[in-house]
Amino acid sequence: MTSLEQVAHRHDDSPVLAEANRVPPGSPILELKGLQKNYGYVQALKPATVTFLAGEIHAIVGENGAGKSTLIKLLTGVITRTAGEILWCGNSVALATPNEAIARGINAVHQEVVLCPHLSVAANLFLGDEINRNGLMRKRQMEKMAQAVLDDLGFHLPAAAVLSSLTIGQQQLVATARAAMRGTQFLIFDEPTAYLTRQESAQLFKLIRRLQGEGVTIVYISHRMEEVFELADRVSVLRDGTHVGTRLVGETNENELIALMINRSIEQIYHKEEIPLGETILEARGLSGPGFENVSLSVRAGEIVGLYGLIGAGRSEFALGLYGRHSTTSGEIHWMGKKVDIRDERAAMDLGIALAPESRRDQGLCLNLPIGLNINLPVFKRLSRGPVISRKDEAANADKQIRDLSIKTPSRRVLVSSMSGGNQQKVVIGKWLSHGARLFIFDEPTVGVDVGTKAEIYRLFATLLKGGAGIILISSYLPEVYELADRLHVFRRGQLVGSHDFHAASHEDVLAEAIGV
Repeated sequence: MTSLEQVAHRHDDSPVLAEANRVPPGSPILELKGLQKNYGYVQALKPATVTFLAGEIHAIVGENGAGKSTLIKLLTGVITRTAGEILWCGNSVALATPNEAIARGINAVHQEVVLCPHLSVAANLFLGDEINRNGLMRKRQMEKMAQAVLDDLGFHLPAAAVLSSLTIGQQQLVATARAAMRGTQFLIFDEPTAYLTRQESAQLFKLIRRLQGEGVTIVYISHRMEEVFELADRVSVLRDGTHVGTRLVGETNENELIALMINRSIEQIYHKEEIPLGETILEARGLSGPGFENVSLSVRAGEIVGLYGLIGAGRSEFALGLYGRHSTTSGEIHWMGKKVDIRDERAAMDLGIALAPESRRDQGLCLNLPIGLNINLPVFKRLSRGPVISRKDEAANADKQIRDLSIKTPSRRVLVSSMSGGNQQKVVIGKWLSHGARLFIFDEPTVGVDVGTKAEIYRLFATLLKGGAGIILISSYLPEVYELADRLHVFRRGQLVGSHDFHAASHEDVLAEAIGV
């Protein structure tokens, strides 16, 4: 018995888990019959009928706002359904609380990590299931067991480390390990590779196939079509809160799925136009700081400069140095041909630099504030007459960005925390459009964003470039920076190790530079 199986075995005496173990592979384990969720007059999920088979990998795809998040919350007991029936192993169940879902072996690994950042990796893995003896917590024993589990899974992470010291991608692997340890029989992955490196994604895929081999049913939600076709047996499509079809993966293709998702065809997702390059907006000369050293590059008006590398390679750290969030230790920054000293974020904003950060929820948005207030945050001074904010100008500016960016919301007064990931990203971008920046730094701008919204964001890039702006695009998704960047810089271990003009190097060459082979 492996370390993972030994820990998971502690949960196997649950009678409801035994139900799932008796379902033959390929037979229905979870059935949704007319499942529906309303929020007042809004139908977040229209009557949906979907069957999940024991031991399959079942992908779910759809645009942001299609109902995927609502479906996850219903299956994990976070919210209760308005109508419909859920059958678990042939029996009608309530799934009214998270505890009930967990007791039945239904777990989820969410796109946004929902663990305790101030606790160790081991403490997070055993959270709620700690090992005690004579009233004392056995910390060393839990760390030892946790390390054995992590090693068994192929996740090379230190069990004793504080969770917040790990990258977002590594924290995602910890969340995956926690779910695998809980004796799960039905495991939902929501955009699991959004923050993972290529190597970490490979580790995750290996674990998913291993769990499937052990009889676990996997629900895999992703906007990355190549992952769906690599992993899944079947795929279901949601559109506007409705289940519009389920296909065998071997009997469909990407074009059909995209057409089902958005009810139209996308001839070219990576929207790139030929835009004449103008004057140099920013130039970094031998810039060094925390996490990066001796980086030199420039950005011209009308140009997308791509930064690629594995997570932790120094791309984001370099961008934060340019933006003044982190202090630089050496080198120079030139803005419009003049040397400048960007000591803080206000100095960067005053110059005309805007940052859409990697973690939109933690760094880019005020989740407890309405959409309109988030959009207007950088420009309230301009919307004010003396000490008084002009309510008319405030409303007009927010409504303009909502309209121009096609943000799906009934009102600017809706809390941004209630929006889908794609619409939240549009709010992050919208507030900087109001600011009127000359240089936009986009760090992982399409993480957790569907293909339709991606196309909208890429077209927005073109609009910014035509207006005389420059863009620094940071992405862990190679096809994105490869197809969009006029010049692509590759980072490894804090250093710039390669620079290429558009399509001047192959995917393989860029990856080899990033990995160091």
